Amino acid sequence: PSPERLNNPFLPQTNRLQPKVSPSAVSGPAHLLRLAGQCFSFVESTYKYEFCPFHNVTQHEQTFRWNAYSGILGIWHEWEIDNNTFVGMWMREGDSCETKSRQTKVHLVCGKSSKLAYVSEPSTCVYSLTFETPLVCHPHSLLVYPTLPEALQRKWDEAEQLLYDELITDQGYKKILKEIFEEAGLLKATEEKEAEKQNKQISLEFETVEKCSKEYKQLSKEIKNLKDLLSRHGIAYRGDPAENTSMEYRSHKLATVVATVLTGSRDKEHLRGD
Repeated sequence: PSPERLNNPFLPQTNRLQPKVSPSAVSGPAHLLRLAGQCFSFVESTYKYEFCPFHNVTQHEQTFRWNAYSGILGIWHEWEIDNNTFVGMWMREGDSCETKSRQTKVHLVCGKSSKLAYVSEPSTCVYSLTFETPLVCHPHSLLVYPTLPEALQRKWDEAEQLLYDELITDQGYKKILKEIFEEAGLLKATEEKEAEKQNKQISLEFETVEKCSKEYKQLSKEIKNLKDLLSRHGIAYRGDPAENTSMEYRSHKLATVVATVLTGSRDKEHLRGD
């Protein structure tokens, strides 16, 4: 801790700030990196809030009570990106609060000097800080695209073209952008995403046309066998053209119908594939 904090009579020395995780790597607009290593304070009522960009947000109760609260409201985690623009910084994994961890969103707004200007708690243990700084006053100062490496800019350009040519949906476009932001380290990948990376070998099964053709033939054969089995039991199977008609889906539906028949739940009417 700084000498100022060590000599602060409002903070009991036994109350150490113990972070649960390490801050994420510094990222985002290059001109904001100069904020790293600095801290900005804001006092409201008996609480002092301290925002240290790319590090954490802390809260200190400024009273002489022996158990005055001093804790972490969030540790630098990822950017909030809206309309392809950096709008705020998420500080997560703060001190425990009932069943979850405290977290804070720091909004970046234009101001004459760099300072914390406002603090609120819109919902339990989720805090909102407004940080003013001249570093974000330029209209292009918070654009995401210029901060990306060239390879990811190309990937973004390609996604724009695909969207323009209507080869992907708006939802597909947003998914690609999210992947770009994660790859650039601006957003944290979810646990599911991490697990997906580890299981990438499985998805590689279908990466070539040959492998897809082989799998298609196997599923076609399986569907034919299931249809033959239904025919032997005198049941006509008619797939609904309006439903999902992927090979795996049809195969699964046929298998379900066959299983129903073989377990003795056969209906006298023709069975449909829905």
